[in-house]
Amino acid sequence: MPELPEVETVRKGLEKLLNNFYIQRIEVLKERSIASIGGSRTFIDKIKSSYLGNWERRGKYLIGSLQSQNKSSKGYLVVHLRMTGQFILLEKQISPCSHTRVRFLGKNGKELRFIDIRNFGQMWYVPSTKSVSEIVSGIQRLGPEPFSAAFNSSYLEEYLKKKTRSIKSSLLDQETVAGVGNIYADEALFDAGINPKTESRNLKSSELKRLCNSLVKILNISIGEGGTTFSDFRDLEGTNGNYGGQAWVYRRSGKSCKKCGEKIVKEKLCGRSTHWCPNCQK
Repeated sequence: MPELPEVETVRKGLEKLLNNFYIQRIEVLKERSIASIGGSRTFIDKIKSSYLGNWERRGKYLIGSLQSQNKSSKGYLVVHLRMTGQFILLEKQISPCSHTRVRFLGKNGKELRFIDIRNFGQMWYVPSTKSVSEIVSGIQRLGPEPFSAAFNSSYLEEYLKKKTRSIKSSLLDQETVAGVGNIYADEALFDAGINPKTESRNLKSSELKRLCNSLVKILNISIGEGGTTFSDFRDLEGTNGNYGGQAWVYRRSGKSCKKCGEKIVKEKLCGRSTHWCPNCQK
């Protein structure tokens, strides 16, 4: 599943390449891709004849502003890529592949196409009279953004003080911190020198400080590399993310640790494959 760096890479691409893309027409090829009230009929009716403006990100959600021809607000287009969702921008008409779910058709043959192999991705229309969190319930439950002032060691210490679950499990919980998933939880815990099995409540203040710093550091590095590509992720221009080649532990089980030479271990924790160095993360 795309995590914060991958979603941020897509956000940057949407904002850079669309440049006030005018939506003349919309085709919804898979009804389940539309999650907002009224289904595809309302979605199409409310969004067509709109300009796509600025794009924001909240956790793993993409939020595009919709504007009328006189630039007044028409609400928002909200997208969650889930496991395999991706956008591509086409300059000329090409027949849709079998995994095409939604087509946003613009002027001069341009098209913003949403492709989703697993078909778990979702879209919402949010009217200008509502807040995004009123319509998209998942946003209501998100914890602080990793780059925000609200995310710090004091916050983590208070939030985790009664949590008996592993710190790996806590990092995967979007209520703890928004946007972090399996890849960057493993990488940040390695960078901070913390065993992923450690009970959340047992982490010391000094460890939580290291974890906050490591998480922000790793996420920034990955954003700079365009995210991570291990299987399906591509940006709007079809380019792979480059962070995967730099990974310290993720998907390196059985290989030597780049720091100490010990073999990287892989084990299931909270239902997810978890990678760590037993020497560097005691």
